[in-house]
Amino acid sequence: MALRSVILSRAKDPSGYSSNLGSFAWLRMTDIGALCFLCLLWPLLGSCSKRESTASAPQSLRIAQRNEPATLDPQLATLPDEFFIIRALSEGLLLPNPDGGRPLPGLAEHPESSADGLTWSFFIRENAKWSNGDPVTAQDFVYTIRRALTRSTAAPKVSLFFPIRNARAFYRGELADFGSVGVAASDARRLVITLEHPQPDFAALVASGPWIPVHAATVERLGASWTKPGQFVGNGPFILKEWSPNRRIVVQKNPGYWNAPAIRLETIQFLAFDSSDTEERTFRAGQLDVTMTVPFAKLESYRRNSPELVQTVPIYETRYLTLNVNRPPLNDPRVRRALSLALDRQVLVEKVLKGGQKAAFSFVPPGLGGYTPETRLHEDSAEARRLLAEAGFPGGKGFPSLELTSWVATSNLVPETLQERWRAELGITVSLVQREARTHLAALAAGEYDIAVAAAIPDYDGALNLLEHFTSSDASNYPHWSNPLYDKLTADHALPEAEKTLLGELPVIPLYFNAKNLLRHPAVREWREDALWTRYYHHVYLDEK
Repeated sequence: MALRSVILSRAKDPSGYSSNLGSFAWLRMTDIGALCFLCLLWPLLGSCSKRESTASAPQSLRIAQRNEPATLDPQLATLPDEFFIIRALSEGLLLPNPDGGRPLPGLAEHPESSADGLTWSFFIRENAKWSNGDPVTAQDFVYTIRRALTRSTAAPKVSLFFPIRNARAFYRGELADFGSVGVAASDARRLVITLEHPQPDFAALVASGPWIPVHAATVERLGASWTKPGQFVGNGPFILKEWSPNRRIVVQKNPGYWNAPAIRLETIQFLAFDSSDTEERTFRAGQLDVTMTVPFAKLESYRRNSPELVQTVPIYETRYLTLNVNRPPLNDPRVRRALSLALDRQVLVEKVLKGGQKAAFSFVPPGLGGYTPETRLHEDSAEARRLLAEAGFPGGKGFPSLELTSWVATSNLVPETLQERWRAELGITVSLVQREARTHLAALAAGEYDIAVAAAIPDYDGALNLLEHFTSSDASNYPHWSNPLYDKLTADHALPEAEKTLLGELPVIPLYFNAKNLLRHPAVREWREDALWTRYYHHVYLDEK
């Protein structure tokens, strides 16, 4: 019997739930189809032990997709969920390394840098092609970088291109001639980039998602609609075949991809789910191969009863509280420090989350880009009460009721734990509010909140990327905090000093470094995810034995 064909719900439910007719009330009648629904019911009638595959090809992988992509344009995308799909469709000069460390060759066979670190040359593979058959050239990258730096494009991660000489000035309109920007195609296969200043992690930056190129002629001809199935022209291992919003996205192997022999999957289906509970039930029913998460309430049961199904990936993601420093009393650094000092992060990760997370006493995760934090926060409830009293709120008296907001997809356990901790240790009250993810982020950007849970996910393997978020003009500066010294320190790449300044004033309070827990069917082999939320589709296959 094929391992992947067994209906998992016939086996012991590792989460402790029994398999009965009610357990199928979750099923959404989408393209999974009535036939699959009947096949799921059939075991309950006592006969069928196999499920009907939704895929016509045997090497079809089904992956959970949580957030519906707003776009598949690499210069406009912001979410890891979007780049999960974009990286299946297109490839950049360099690739993130699943083992960490130096990026791997992508479309560029090898980069070369000058002795002073200012000039970088990338040599495009001779057999690299777009999915329409056009060769990939250095000029494609010149077009992509110019497009990202054009203000009308509104690229949300445009700062990832600012290390290039004169890129920031061109973006601001201070230079009209793009020829002054340090990007040139010396010939069809050689791209030369000149930097403003040496940047040791520049190769990692080039491997980031927004540096993935677009096909100029297609973008110019079709405008925003170029990302639709049948119109998307990419250079990656797969081709976009279907995009049914809030249902599924299907990609099919690209036979013209330069490294096609490394791609063993024929198709990948990204299936939309609105909750981890629905994901888990679908996985248990044999209709999903890899989930995004494991429901918090079921993680311990899976680890105890079916550990072979659980994969834990430590990630470079800092979960933190952002404090609106323009709203009293959060404009007082003593209050912000009191809120941080009163926490117990070890209890939060060990007794509440219990998913492999690590308590965060710095903002930058240790090891990101080889960085080692030099400043550490500490916890002291007595000192927290003293500072709060010094700020005019002894025992919490007179402290206004504030809102602590988070997004719907997150567990409310963390906000509830913080709420109770501050009540018990400081005598203050916060109310809890949850918003849809995009509404939540929009409120943070607009400064329409008091205290909020946020996530800092680096775009590349470099500590500077996270610290730059809190410079005065950065779009991700959710606390709306401004410190000229901090701006200068980050501009000078004085990262330990910059983080010390950030943790001294605490416009943000780091809580924990996250870990990703997922369910993966044993038939899925060579599946890899890294600490930067990157999935790797090379060499993945389904073992039906």
